Amino acid sequence: MSALLEVRDLSVRFGRHRTLAVDRVSLTLDEGDRLGLVGESGSGKSVTALAVLGLLPETATVTGSVRWQGREILGLPDRELAKLRGQEFSMVFQEPMTALDPLMKAGRQVAEVLGLHRGMARGASRPLVLEMLAAVGLADPVRIADSYPHQLSGGQRQRVLMAMALVNRPDLVVCDEPTTALDVTVQARVLATLDERLDDAGAACLFISHDLAVVSQVCARVAVLRHGRLVEQGTTAQVLGAPQRPYTRGLVAVASLEHAEPGSRLPLVDDFARDGGAS
Repeated sequence: MSALLEVRDLSVRFGRHRTLAVDRVSLTLDEGDRLGLVGESGSGKSVTALAVLGLLPETATVTGSVRWQGREILGLPDRELAKLRGQEFSMVFQEPMTALDPLMKAGRQVAEVLGLHRGMARGASRPLVLEMLAAVGLADPVRIADSYPHQLSGGQRQRVLMAMALVNRPDLVVCDEPTTALDVTVQARVLATLDERLDDAGAACLFISHDLAVVSQVCARVAVLRHGRLVEQGTTAQVLGAPQRPYTRGLVAVASLEHAEPGSRLPLVDDFARDGGAS
């Protein structure tokens, strides 16, 4: 039986100078799998995810293989990919204020996903929209549905994005730093809701973050990127509990500040990775 998603030797270059952003990355997700993609800013996490979903701009050159349920989708026309996005796989973006249309009420934006992929009229989809908004933890779904994004809090907007991503019960949800802009209390509630909804839908998740504590809460497996290259992957307990590569040990050490003395210089990831390079 083939994997749900199989990425092999994925490389991404940008511009006329073909600047390398992702270098021969290989990942696999099975049904219901939870894979965390971690690394510093600029390590290639988001570019990898956008390449998988076919969302990179025309300036990008993508090579390798992306197989969805055994079917090669890398290079498919955007019209065909659009049929898959939102139905079979979806994405929760980092910043809901830019991902949501500021001129459309929240409920209409969730309803639009149902209209595009299920052919549901807006009026007919209203009960399902309200049900989904309630399912992602919004206490007053009618008010939320009838509000514009600027009338909602950051946590509420992020939950609306989750509702849009989950309403069609996709097999895979890609989350790109979905709680970075939220305070710690709201972040914990949103992550708990996401975890519940993924379990309910039986969906796999590719979870992109630089926050190792968040990844350890959500994901069963972890893959580590540095400068666009995959340097280590395995179960969350293995990779974060007993990292084998210098760079991963640096990420773990910097994420945990318990070892730092007051007034001392905080360590950098490169302090650990310098001797080992990308190994």
